[in-house]
Amino acid sequence: MRLKNILIVVKDIEKSKQFYHDLFGLELVLDNDGNMILTEGLVLQDEKIWKDFLGKEIIPQNNSCELYFEERNIEAFVEKLEKLYPSVNYANRLMTHSWGQKVVRFYDPDGNLIEVGTPA
Repeated sequence: MRLKNILIVVKDIEKSKQFYHDLFGLELVLDNDGNMILTEGLVLQDEKIWKDFLGKEIIPQNNSCELYFEERNIEAFVEKLEKLYPSVNYANRLMTHSWGQKVVRFYDPDGNLIEVGTPA
């Protein structure tokens, strides 16, 4: 068995598709009416579909998981993030851990937590 995809719930699927394309270069693989599969296995699902299926409310910024990306030139990434999405909500701005890895954590437009770090 293997993990196939990671699914996140979004309010505006087109806006989220653009966000993940702008920042991470993810491309559309399949658009299935409220479900979009992007490269790297990220799936965007329309909030209405998820709520109907699950029968529960969505809790944005629940801080229970994160999407993790690696970037060698993290300073350039942070500049791009601030230029394209100046009102982004940070969990923590660019910092350096005691072991030397640089990371930044922020939320996508729907409150999904993202971490971008330099390769460890």
